Amino acid sequence: MILSRYERMIARRYLLPGKGEGFIFLVAGISLVAVMLGVAALIIVMSVMNGFRAELFDKVVGLNGHAIVQPYGGRLENWRPILEQARRTPGVTSASALIEQPLMASHEGRVEAILLRGMPRRDILTNPTIRDNVLVGSLAELQPGADNVAIGSRLAELLGVSVGGSITIISPQGRTTPFGTVPRIVDYRVAAIFEVGVYDFDKAFVVMPMEEAQSFLMMGDAIGMIEIDTVAADHVEEILAPLSRGLAGRAVVNDWRSMNSALFEALQVERVVMFVVLSIIILVAAFNILSSLIMLVRAKHRDIAILRTMGASRRGLMKVFMTVGVTIGVLGIVAGMLLGAIGLIFRQPIVDFFQRLTGQELWDPTVRVLTQLPARTDPVEVAVIVLMALLLSFLATLFPAWRAAKTDPVQVLRYE
Repeated sequence: MILSRYERMIARRYLLPGKGEGFIFLVAGISLVAVMLGVAALIIVMSVMNGFRAELFDKVVGLNGHAIVQPYGGRLENWRPILEQARRTPGVTSASALIEQPLMASHEGRVEAILLRGMPRRDILTNPTIRDNVLVGSLAELQPGADNVAIGSRLAELLGVSVGGSITIISPQGRTTPFGTVPRIVDYRVAAIFEVGVYDFDKAFVVMPMEEAQSFLMMGDAIGMIEIDTVAADHVEEILAPLSRGLAGRAVVNDWRSMNSALFEALQVERVVMFVVLSIIILVAAFNILSSLIMLVRAKHRDIAILRTMGASRRGLMKVFMTVGVTIGVLGIVAGMLLGAIGLIFRQPIVDFFQRLTGQELWDPTVRVLTQLPARTDPVEVAVIVLMALLLSFLATLFPAWRAAKTDPVQVLRYE
C-alpha cells in the first residue's frame, strides 16, 4: 500500500493526539498494548510448550531409545541373534541390550522404590543423557564386579546418600530355601550421582553394568529388552516394521509413541488449546483498534469533508485510516516480539521471583516432570503469530476506513 506525500502527512497527524482527542489516543494506546501482550503471551507460551515437549522427548528417548524389543516372558533368552537382526535393519542407527527391573533400595532406614537399569559399560559411558549430567562422582568406576552404581539426584536426596556411601538393593526374587523364598539383598557403593532433568527418572534410576544386573537378578545370560535408535524418531514405526514382523511370536516392538502416547497426546492438545485461548487476546486488541478508528473517524469528520472538497479521493482516505490502524498493530507486534524475547531469556528468574513472592512452588517437578522451565522457539510459529496479528489489525481497519471514504462533504459542511 503506497501512500502519497500528503497521505503520509495526514496519517502521521492522525497517529498523534490532537486537541480534545486524548480519549481516542488512550484507546489507541490500549490497543497497541493489547496487541503487544497478545503477541508476547503467544510467543512465550508456544515456545515453552515446544521446549517442554522437545526436552521431555530428548530425555525420554535419550534413556529409553526410539523403541524397545520386549519378550513375552519377561526375559529375552538367546538375544544376540535378535540384537544383530535389529542392527542390520535399514534405518537403525544403534541397538543395545538392556535390563530394567523395579525393585526397592534402602539406606539407614530409608526405603524407596527404584528402577534398576543394567546397561553395557560402553553405553553407560557414551550415553549423553547420563554422561553429560553427572553432578558428582565418576561413571568410570562402574565396572563389572566392582559393586558400584550410579543413582539419580532425587533418589540420593530421598535416601540421604552421597558419593562413597552405600545403598542396599532388595529383590523379592531371591533363592528358594526349605523355609520359602529368601529375598536377595546386596549392598552397592554409590560411585556417581546424575540429574537428567526428568523427575521420575532422577528419583528412581539406579544404573549399573549389565553383568552386575544379571548377577543380582540371577538372570544368567538373559536380558530384559533391546533398546533401538533410528535415523528418524517420527518414522520409527515404518522403519521397524520388518523387524516387528520377523519377531512375531517371540517378542514385541514398542516405539516411543506407544510407550508415552498419553503424555505426548495431552501435551499436543494443551498446546492447541493454549494457542486458541491466547489468540483471543489479539482478537480483542483488533476490536480495540476498530473502536479507536471509528471514534477517530467520528472526531475527524469535518476534516475529512474539507479534504474531500479539496480533491482528496475516497481511495486516498481509505489508505490513510488503514495506515493508522495497521501502524498501531505493527508497533504492538514489534513490542510484543521484544517483550516475548525478554520473557523467554529471563523465564526461570521470573518463575523464581513469583515463587518467592507468593511462597508457592509454581514449577513443581513432581507434577511438571521436568525440573527446569524449558523453552524452544520455532521461527515458523513466530511468523504465524505475527501474520495472524497483522491480518487481524488490517481487517479491523477496513470498516472505519470505508466509513471515512463514504463521508459526504455536502452533508457535513452544510451547517458549518
